[in-house]
Amino acid sequence: MKIGLYFGTYNPIHVGHLIIANHMAEFADLDQIWMVVTPHNPLKKKSTLLDDQQRLQMVFLATEDYTKIKPSDIEFKLPQPSYTVITLAHLQEKYPTHEFSLIMGEDNLKTLHKWKNYEVILENHDIYVYPRISDEPENVELKSHPKIHVIDAPIVEISSTFIRNSIKEGKNIQPLLPPKVWEYIDHNNFYKK
Repeated sequence: MKIGLYFGTYNPIHVGHLIIANHMAEFADLDQIWMVVTPHNPLKKKSTLLDDQQRLQMVFLATEDYTKIKPSDIEFKLPQPSYTVITLAHLQEKYPTHEFSLIMGEDNLKTLHKWKNYEVILENHDIYVYPRISDEPENVELKSHPKIHVIDAPIVEISSTFIRNSIKEGKNIQPLLPPKVWEYIDHNNFYKK
């Protein structure tokens, strides 16, 4: 089975994340998308980052109606800080019959060469890239790498930061969130302070 790993803090998960995940599930040659919730780095200031389990719960609520999209807490069980190369090695060991690929925005591809052991990732895993609007110069060498697949997905310019700030300001941003996620956030008064 070909699994696309879509990493994020999902603080909160929003319709933009689902649009990308669903597009990859339907239009790339992937069987499933695992939305990997990145745990809070204990070395960083928590600020507005919700608890790991709360963010995982939102991803679960957002994806339960999508048969090809699954929430994943795999990084919760790994040492911190989490490096993608270690997560991939762990997954490959745990699920030897699966083939794991990464899903990332074009902005992340531009800094991939700064990732820990990025050559190992490129050697062993495909990377599916969705377009993002960015001022960074393009990494032409990486973009033409045989393991990099640029997918013509919709450009979604919604950010979790914008959603958190809007909730804090008392704005109605309900259309930007899956209904069950909106209810969960509203019920728990998340992001209001």
